[in-house]
Amino acid sequence: MKIRIEVEKQIEEEEVVIRCKRIDERIAGLQELLSKGMLQQDSREHKTVRQMVLHKGETDYYVDLEELLFFETQSKIIYAHSKQNMWVTDYKLYELEEMLPRSFMRISKSTIVNLNAVYAITKNISASSKVEFEGTHKHAYVSRSYYKALTQRLAERRQQKNK
Repeated sequence: MKIRIEVEKQIEEEEVVIRCKRIDERIAGLQELLSKGMLQQDSREHKTVRQMVLHKGETDYYVDLEELLFFETQSKIIYAHSKQNMWVTDYKLYELEEMLPRSFMRISKSTIVNLNAVYAITKNISASSKVEFEGTHKHAYVSRSYYKALTQRLAERRQQKNK
């Protein structure tokens, strides 16, 4: 996929144009991402606020991504967890994996975690290791096949913060 941004000073309203041979899952996901307002502009502060529309019952919630600890699949439903709440998202895990910022990472077949929220990992040599988050009882599990990649990404993030 090729991405091109053209800046026009005289434009009155921003417009996003997607050119494609056919609409496949990636294009449909991108369209949904844009139309649902995953990236919303906060006009008071002139900065981009990353939010996601999540559901609980019949209510839609606009939640900052940094508030989210992890996403997990249970019985074909994708749940988004914060320290205090749990919501449902309409996205599939593979769609979330493509559209979430690099601070999120898949850590098992059924879980994507916010690396900024990871507080501790309790290593288990024979099974999945436990990922814990500060200030909450909630936790997720990193499978053995993702453990090394997770610890490497966390080490990279620590090094970048220390620079």
